[in-house]
Amino acid sequence: MLKVGVCGTIGSGKSTVCHLFEGLGIPVYFADDRAKELMISQAELKRDISAAFGSQCYDSNGELDRRYLASQIFGDDAKRLLLNSIVHPAVCRNFVEWAESQRADYVIVESAILFESGLDKVIDKSIAVVTDDKLALERAAARDGVPVEVVKARMAVQRSAEQLKEMTDFCICNIDQQSLPGQVAQVDSKLRKL
Repeated sequence: MLKVGVCGTIGSGKSTVCHLFEGLGIPVYFADDRAKELMISQAELKRDISAAFGSQCYDSNGELDRRYLASQIFGDDAKRLLLNSIVHPAVCRNFVEWAESQRADYVIVESAILFESGLDKVIDKSIAVVTDDKLALERAAARDGVPVEVVKARMAVQRSAEQLKEMTDFCICNIDQQSLPGQVAQVDSKLRKL
């Protein structure tokens, strides 16, 4: 099973592109959503998070207290890296298991942090979704309901669109949404031939 990673900066339109691939019958694993699910459903992961950050990470119903966990890692790179070292391997393992159960020409994993999370080690090809910075700022601020300055701070710690283009096998430019279906269809056609 060919495994393809889709990455891009905040506001680039990764999810929009992935939904277009889904429309072509390609299964998509949304890594961020799965990570949130696994942090609640996977006993080993819950145990490791609680051991690292305290039993307050989970309430009496076993639900993750996202605010508490966010307060533990906010502004602390060492703690953020520790959490990532616990969660990212679990997501990678879960993606590989999920991919093996799919029946399609290929599967996609969508991740803003494809290279940072280690998912790049378990994929065969990669796609960068890029857009103009001003458009990305506007999209992300509107989507998340936050000021542009907050989005700029998030963007400052991500790889740039130029870096992602150099690191990936394919690039989809999301400036004009009307051109997206055609770009996705072209990449889909190439991937099905591999």
